[in-house]
Amino acid sequence: MTPELTVLALAGLLQAVQFGLMAIPANLEVGTGKTLSPRDKGRSGGSIEEQVSPRTGRLIRAMNNHFEALILFTIAVVVVALGDASTSFTALCAWIYLAARILYVPAYAFGWVPWRSFIWFAGFLATVAMILATLIA
Repeated sequence: MTPELTVLALAGLLQAVQFGLMAIPANLEVGTGKTLSPRDKGRSGGSIEEQVSPRTGRLIRAMNNHFEALILFTIAVVVVALGDASTSFTALCAWIYLAARILYVPAYAFGWVPWRSFIWFAGFLATVAMILATLIA
């Protein structure tokens, strides 16, 4: 397995960890009656994110942000893997992406301004660099 595919697998596990980090406090704060419901805004008093503490709301947003970032990173890994273009540079970029995504969770949860944005950008830039490296090679 290429290093990029290994990092993709680890990023998938990170997504699962983030789900737990968000779901446990959300369930404790609003109760399983709300989290198990269909979450219709009119029936449940608003979105779950609006009903939890600020930190739990940030964990929800961090998890959703990773879903969004994971799409582009997956594209980068697929392009590298199917293009047989794995290099030490693309592997380094993949590891930078994962490190940035790991750091992003506490950065968002604890409101590290402006560091959260810089951490997010490092992961984004690493992902784009992987794609560009594959196209240039």
